[in-house]
Amino acid sequence: MFFLENAWIIPAIPAASFLLILFFGKRMPRKGSEIGIAAVGLAFAFSVLAGVAWIDRVENPPPAAHDTEQVDEHVDEDHAEETEHAAADVVQVAASEEGGEGHHAVEPVTNSWTWWQSGGTEFQVGTFVDGLSVMMLFVVGLISLLVHVYSTDYVRDDPRYTHFFAFLSLFTASMMTLVISENTFQIITAWEMVGVCSWVLIGHWWEEKPNADAALKAFLTNRVGDVGLVIGMIILFFAAGSFNVVEINTLASEGALSHTALLAASLCLMAAVMSKSGQFFLHTWLPDAMAGPTPVSALLHSATMVVAGIFMVARMYGVFWEGLSIGTSSINALALIGGVTTLVGASLAFVQRDIKKVLAYSTISQLGYMVMALGVGAWTAALFHLFTHAFFKACLFLGAGSVSHACHHSFDMVADMGGLRKYMPHTFKTFMIASVALAGIPPLAGFWSKDEVLAGAQQLGDGGYPLMFVMGLLTAGLTGAYVTRMVYLTFFGEHRGHGTPHESPKTITTPLWILAGFAAVAGLFNLPDAIVPDGIAYRFEHFVEPTAAYFPSISHPSFSWGLAIVSTLIAVGGVAVSYGYWFQGRWHGITERNGVARAGYRLLENKYYLDTLYETVIVGAIKGPIARASYWANQNLFDRVVDGVGNGTVDGGRRVHKYFDRAVIDGVINMSGRSAEGAGAALRLIQNGRIRQYASLMFGGAAILAGVLIVIV
Repeated sequence: MFFLENAWIIPAIPAASFLLILFFGKRMPRKGSEIGIAAVGLAFAFSVLAGVAWIDRVENPPPAAHDTEQVDEHVDEDHAEETEHAAADVVQVAASEEGGEGHHAVEPVTNSWTWWQSGGTEFQVGTFVDGLSVMMLFVVGLISLLVHVYSTDYVRDDPRYTHFFAFLSLFTASMMTLVISENTFQIITAWEMVGVCSWVLIGHWWEEKPNADAALKAFLTNRVGDVGLVIGMIILFFAAGSFNVVEINTLASEGALSHTALLAASLCLMAAVMSKSGQFFLHTWLPDAMAGPTPVSALLHSATMVVAGIFMVARMYGVFWEGLSIGTSSINALALIGGVTTLVGASLAFVQRDIKKVLAYSTISQLGYMVMALGVGAWTAALFHLFTHAFFKACLFLGAGSVSHACHHSFDMVADMGGLRKYMPHTFKTFMIASVALAGIPPLAGFWSKDEVLAGAQQLGDGGYPLMFVMGLLTAGLTGAYVTRMVYLTFFGEHRGHGTPHESPKTITTPLWILAGFAAVAGLFNLPDAIVPDGIAYRFEHFVEPTAAYFPSISHPSFSWGLAIVSTLIAVGGVAVSYGYWFQGRWHGITERNGVARAGYRLLENKYYLDTLYETVIVGAIKGPIARASYWANQNLFDRVVDGVGNGTVDGGRRVHKYFDRAVIDGVINMSGRSAEGAGAALRLIQNGRIRQYASLMFGGAAILAGVLIVIV
């Protein structure tokens, strides 16, 4: 329980590393990289121990419904009653469709402290640890550690080597903070920290304008979605009266919140998912983010920034489940956006020359799979695909960096690669393993998670999600095709670059082999009961999927041999078509001979003209006619109003001065002066300084007074 109750230590370690590297890194023998590797390694070790503790908690759940084991003694008294109530909310979960074995609900381990108070509202900071959290901590910790090791060689001669490792550690700390956040306010804070770190790292080589532009594009595009995040969280706060994730999800799942509020909040939060997780049509920043160093691309596209949106939906799933009516629909906004994104990303990967951009569009496509899975109700499939995708996509990105390392830092597959399998056997083998996993071909990891997503689209909801199911199958074929093209252009044929390539050093190839190993076996963690006995089937689902009251009661698709065979044949079919084109030279020149093919290629080459829409139409209009119209309005409307008010004020001032100030105020003052002057002149007749005259006047006055008194008395 120590590592579950004190999970804040895990992100605190790389956060401290960030400060240590900044202040002392340049004085260290390895310029601070040793601090970053040690810190992230320790955080990963603690994440593993937290995972072990959670597995033990799931296998040995609290014995009674009123078990308050997870009520931390350090919780403020005002918050203890709320936490104890949540702890007592243990329910018995029915037997799952797959395993047929009932199990007790396992409450998350939560701790919180008052951050500050404002207007009677307490803002909390704390930790929320469950199966989703420990899975994410494991993935982020492992991949970040491997990226740190890989980077020691990849950015070895970089002038900002120390700065790079400092922000790499902060990036890791930010993502780890996000996945254990106890409330929505804390989620927003960590979410923005992730965004800032990504901006810094994407623009690491800011001296070149395209790199700086890519960083700004990522930052500004994400700000668009973040407006939706803030508005959605505000709606949830006023609907539920709390920032607490458990409370909001529980109220949503119990039907205690307005459906209109949940729908509005879900749609607003989707905007944040679309930007952060690269969903159509806010995905355009993600391929440009390849301007950053390759280790950043690997970390950003596999375990940190782009999966933050997936994690947020999974964490707030009660809100989306009720708001979008996921369990009782056959289409909804989340599923539709995810399905469209899978096709958009996969199709755009076909026409890229840059190997990292192929992988970037592949990431967009696979993130679409995850969003689609969440939209159809296949929560576990979405998170399982996130889990497997992290390993094979990190392996592919780091493999791309390895081949670039051997090709004079070029990522152009067409001009500078080809035939590298003869020179780089380790990079080639690991890249092939990860590519097969990405293509979804059994028995590697990508097949198992992709198949669960497709099964969810086919079986869940109100009669399934047929449109999403078709999109998923089409994407499976497209994925196999663009992966084959990428492998051919990089590793087969004749070498088209300069010089003789060479294999990368062990600091690069060792992380590749570790990730390739996970890409091969990670699918075994959630094998269906149709293949393995009940006791070891669906282990990922058993340990990661929440079972307490804050999570909605969802259904699970069953494994289908027919679907598995069909999806595999489609993936292999995509590989075969691409193999015929690239390896055997069939259908070459089709875009020159066929007008439809030529138009399609041009559409893909121009990225569906979305960048043209954003940069030429929208931004160009703002900089051009809209700017000119605004200037005209400013000069001819607003300035005239301001000038008119000013001129009117001046004229009014003149009139006040002439008719009121001079005629009235000055007249009164002058009259007062003249009166005072007259009175003074009269007094001067008496006040002449002659003492005898004063005495005479006093005597005369006394005589007059005496006479008056005599007469009256």
